[in-house]
Amino acid sequence: MSSPGDVPPEILNRLRSICRQLPESYEEPAWIGMRWRIRTRTFAHVCTPDVERSPAYAAYATEGRDPVVMTFRAPADDLLGLTAPGFPFRRADWGHNVVVGVLGDHTDWTELAELITDSYREMAPKFLAARLPLLPPLG
Repeated sequence: MSSPGDVPPEILNRLRSICRQLPESYEEPAWIGMRWRIRTRTFAHVCTPDVERSPAYAAYATEGRDPVVMTFRAPADDLLGLTAPGFPFRRADWGHNVVVGVLGDHTDWTELAELITDSYREMAPKFLAARLPLLPPLG
């Protein structure tokens, strides 16, 4: 049985391959799950929350399994367009531009890589963010 916060290795490995490409980013265990940081700022955090302790995630549980969720920052201009349609994204209950994404078989990993890169840009020092290539807007 897994403990709260455990993330399936296949999801962690995909996230690692995305995050390790971002300048000076690093991975570390968080209070629950794993997070990726630039300096002291978190730009992505993934975990499997216990839905009994965090009932906001209960609707995303499937087949008796707790959902895997990732939080990240979205540029203010993109926040409404990303979260208005609903699943798999919603605004977090904290932070002014924090998004919660539910990960699973439905995940578009190309889109998620772009969202993680945007989150990194939001949190990184300007000179590091400037080292990333510009991506066309989503959708």
